[in-house]
Amino acid sequence: MTAIAELVAHRDLIRELVVRALKVRYRRSAIGFLWTMLHPLMMMLVLALVFSEIFRFNAENYPVYALSGIVFWNFFSQSLTASMNSLRGNAALVTKLPVPKAVFPLATVISGLMNLIFALVPLFLIMLVTGHRISPAIAFLPISIAIAAAFTLGAGLLLSPLAAFFSDTVELVGILLTLLFYLTPVFYPMAIVPDRLRWVVEWNPARMIIDVFRLPIHEGLIPPLPLVALAAAISAIVLVAGATMFRRTSDRIAFYV
Repeated sequence: MTAIAELVAHRDLIRELVVRALKVRYRRSAIGFLWTMLHPLMMMLVLALVFSEIFRFNAENYPVYALSGIVFWNFFSQSLTASMNSLRGNAALVTKLPVPKAVFPLATVISGLMNLIFALVPLFLIMLVTGHRISPAIAFLPISIAIAAAFTLGAGLLLSPLAAFFSDTVELVGILLTLLFYLTPVFYPMAIVPDRLRWVVEWNPARMIIDVFRLPIHEGLIPPLPLVALAAAISAIVLVAGATMFRRTSDRIAFYV
């Protein structure tokens, strides 16, 4: 509780870091925050062309399916990468200010959540344009986002000290994220996964969390309780492990950044 109280006490710093992260990301961009909405939308259009027209597999309202997966994946991968870079990127503050160092990965995940909220706008527009029914189950989405945020923050807290100690960590995790991207049904339906590989995808923690996020959007269903419980448990375990790792290594971070 002491660590949480320290973070709450430094909420003004966290807010400023979030605002700065958002400004820096779009500082040289002509259309600014619109890229948060346009990037997943353009990626969805490419995937829709390739998979629903060229390879022609059946997926009900594929644009909504693909875009919901892309929105989730962009939040997770971009926030995780930014978390790993947050300590070195704020080296001057890390070494000179007596603040909890966890504020830096926390601020990156919060800014990622802001981008996720912006990215939901084109997703809901696509749902309206394609006539996709917006179910009352969409009210479950904040819980889905909270589970995804806890998982992402935990992974960020776990990896950001390693990235500070060993700069190769960022490159290695980037490769692993690419592998995880293809092992997670971000843009393809589970139906096309060969039987011999289905267990790998099904037991992928990222797959469970993306399903909790996508089911209220694409299927209009509240995710089954066992799936929600498992995804929440995985997120909680990763968050606790990340917080423990960060707390045990935080005193040494200033010597490496």
